[in-house]
Amino acid sequence: MSRGDLTEAEWRVLKGLLPIDPDKRGRGRPPKQNRSIINGILWRLRCGAPWRDVPPKYGSWNTIYRRFRRWSEAGVWETVAVMLAEVMADSGHYSIDSTTVRAHVSAAGGKGGLVHRTPSLRTRATMPIPFAPISPSGRLNPSYPADQTAA
Repeated sequence: MSRGDLTEAEWRVLKGLLPIDPDKRGRGRPPKQNRSIINGILWRLRCGAPWRDVPPKYGSWNTIYRRFRRWSEAGVWETVAVMLAEVMADSGHYSIDSTTVRAHVSAAGGKGGLVHRTPSLRTRATMPIPFAPISPSGRLNPSYPADQTAA
């Protein structure tokens, strides 16, 4: 048994919730290696690796993928999650995940690299004014519109 694989106690609880017994599943050949296939599915979900990278000790990657997809479409995983949540709540065990994923400030989007742009308003505000309202002598500049007096 590898790290992360189901223990005997976990398998006993999970086994009753899965459609692997003949009375819970449809027609066809009975599935084999149920526990190793479930461990393969859990390995893939835990690692986030592509399906083809699931280790061969869990079985064929295609079998593992097809079982996961078929049970997802049938709603088996949702039923298992609800049942496990009820069992855990009844026994007083709670698992609250408050994971927060934050993006770096540079992940805000927009075009990267050197971009030739027109000056922004802030840049324009700091550009020198072509004439000053006060002359070097300290008197008002008559060419400045606000300093012109009405005649």
